[in-house]
This record gives sequence, C-alpha cells and structure tokens, in this order.
Amino acid sequence: MSFLPPDDLEYLETKGIVFEQCVDGNKKGIVIRGWLLPEGMYDQERVDLLILIPNGYPDVRPDMFHLMPWVRLVKGNKYPSKADHAVNFGGQSWQRWSRHCDDWRPGIDGIWTMLKRVEHALLVAA
Repeated sequence: MSFLPPDDLEYLETKGIVFEQCVDGNKKGIVIRGWLLPEGMYDQERVDLLILIPNGYPDVRPDMFHLMPWVRLVKGNKYPSKADHAVNFGGQSWQRWSRHCDDWRPGIDGIWTMLKRVEHALLVAA
C-alpha cells in the first residue's frame, strides 16, 4: 500500500533513493536507507532517515526528521542541538531532530523539499 503521492514516488525512484513506506499503529513514515551524512561531521557515515508523513500530506507539512543509529557531532562528541530525544517507530528508538518548516507551500512542495531541509539541517548542526 502506497500512501505517498505519485510525484513523491517518482522523485525518489528517479533519484535512486532506497526507501520503504512503513506504518506503525496510526503513524505513517518513509525510511530512507543508507542516507549519507556530511563528511567528517558525525560519528557515523550513513544512517537510516525516517520522515513521518502527516495526515493530509502533501498539503500538510512533515515536521521533524529522525535518524538511526543516533549520531553525535565529531566536534565536542555531543548530540546536535535539539537532537537528543527519542521517537519510537517500528519498534526502534529513533533520534528526533526537532526542526520545523513554517514555509511549506501546499500544492508545490513535496518529499524533495523535506530532503533538502534535512540536508541543510545536517550541514549546519551545532
């Protein structure tokens, strides 16, 4: 069963992104396997990335993102700011990155927008 819109599926498949659509109770999410982190910034090179998909998506924006395994910044050996809480999904305790998107454009934005936000958040984390 697919809950992502066709444009999102096409984007992910065209980019060769390995992902799964998952349901845990009343929560839906996509898990992207082997997401590459910025070189030299974190204590891991690759992670699984979880984006929870809200009801009403894509008119309703996704909010935060989550990583597995949890990562720390190499500099200072600490969790990034606002990335030290857990979210349970699929029987795992994911690292929640509290990053919010207040400029989501219904009818325009999609999973590509969220992935760009993730890339940016990972690059500027402190």
